[in-house]
Amino acid sequence: MSDELLIERGDGVVTVTFHRPERRNAFTRAMYAELRELCAQLQDADDVRALVLRGAGGKAFAAGNEISDFLDTDAVAYENWIRELLEALHALPQVTIAAVDGVCVGGGLAVATHCDLRIATPASRFGYPIARTLGNALSASVVYRCAAVFGESLTREMLLTSRLLAADRAYAVGALLAVTDDLDAEVDTVLDGLRAASGVTLRATKAQLLARARVAEASPREDDVLLREVYTGPDFAEGVRAFLAKEKPAFR
Repeated sequence: MSDELLIERGDGVVTVTFHRPERRNAFTRAMYAELRELCAQLQDADDVRALVLRGAGGKAFAAGNEISDFLDTDAVAYENWIRELLEALHALPQVTIAAVDGVCVGGGLAVATHCDLRIATPASRFGYPIARTLGNALSASVVYRCAAVFGESLTREMLLTSRLLAADRAYAVGALLAVTDDLDAEVDTVLDGLRAASGVTLRATKAQLLARARVAEASPREDDVLLREVYTGPDFAEGVRAFLAKEKPAFR
């Protein structure tokens, strides 16, 4: 694994730290690939009870994707590749926990919503401000997963107004297990409970919830057509240009 994805293993827990604090832990293609490889390894790891994901630096869980990665690839194919990773994360038999300290937006929020549980510090914020920044769109299944976690009203607010939600609002709708100043202690408390719980019960419950989600959150067949219109259109081109130039985009 690279220095951008730090992995610790011990006592039935795998902890992954996204380690690009200078970029607020924005995901690169390599980080996604390494996380995808880890998910494949964990699928049959009966000795692992939980996976904890967190960001380095105290300012962000992950602030979206590294936008330059979209320049030399088919953006729709890249979105679908990321979606496959998210589905693999969601399907893990282990209990997955997103420990959020800071901004959790874009790709970071997609990863967090595909975890079973989310714990955050009071200053953490959540959202998909893509309508104001990049002019792209999410895969339908990612939108549906967000709505399953945050509810449709807050999902509409995040995507249509580009507003970021405070941790207390996310906790009020059940999107967060806890809001705490001591993130490490809260995560440890949850992990202690998982270690004492029946692994059979945890895995069976996850399988039942996954089966329901696969029916309710499947992307429609025309989703690729919609995404291709977005990613080959003028707004996304302007969004990428402005982002890399550190300018405000001028959408049509």
